[in-house]
Amino acid sequence: MILPKLPDFYVDGVIARAIGEDINYIDVTTDLLIDADADGKARFVAKADGVLAGIDVALRVFTFLDGKTRAEPLFKDGAAVKKGDVIAEISGKAVPMLKGERTALNILQHMSGIATYTRFCADAVKGTKAKITDTRKTLPGLRALQKYAVLCGGGNNHRYNLSSAALIKDNHADAYGGIAKAVKALRERAGHAVVIEVEVGSIGELREALGAGAEIVMLDNMPAGLMREAVNITAGRAKLEASGNVTAENVREIAETGVDIISLGALTHSAKAFDISMKWTTN
Repeated sequence: MILPKLPDFYVDGVIARAIGEDINYIDVTTDLLIDADADGKARFVAKADGVLAGIDVALRVFTFLDGKTRAEPLFKDGAAVKKGDVIAEISGKAVPMLKGERTALNILQHMSGIATYTRFCADAVKGTKAKITDTRKTLPGLRALQKYAVLCGGGNNHRYNLSSAALIKDNHADAYGGIAKAVKALRERAGHAVVIEVEVGSIGELREALGAGAEIVMLDNMPAGLMREAVNITAGRAKLEASGNVTAENVREIAETGVDIISLGALTHSAKAFDISMKWTTN
């Protein structure tokens, strides 16, 4: 698995904001209890089975607070970990380690939760041509972390933002006067590299989108039977994306209709945090 490297400036910006939320003056417990010269050692330990994502980001929290902290990952992003696995080892001054614990775990648990849920869905559609993708239903300021976590789980990224590709949704089409008119106008005004996707909710709208030359058609909240009909009608003229009310329970049924893409907002907005703890050690 080849994963992109998250930009250092972005990662440090996320960490700075998170630390700033957690400590706006002093850490009352740590600063008044622990000697500034005291050393410490700790481990990240998995408390469940899952897929790791964000380990380098999480460990950066500690070196961000103290450049002399030693933080060593024992697993890479995208790796499957088991309950009880030691994921990383951290050593250095105790004060910055204690101050960074919650922020580091928040990041790692959230990203690993996304990766774990994505892997479950990706495994569920194996043997079909459908690819699992995310959406723009992400937390403000954390989109890159969340979309990266989807990649760690074996999923794919949908458009990153509104500048990445054109998606004519029902409100766009209604506001402009119809799907065909909207596609034609956008084709004339957008650059040659812009891919146009159209959201449809019926077979009639699908035919209109195909006739207008949409490269991708989103089948919004369609039942599986209607999706199969849409696949037959499209016959490869456009990529078909299934979206809306997709769950881990029905994702396989949707994949078996023959669609190319299955997008789940739940990958990023509803994934359960992966249980990981930081354990102090004297070893």
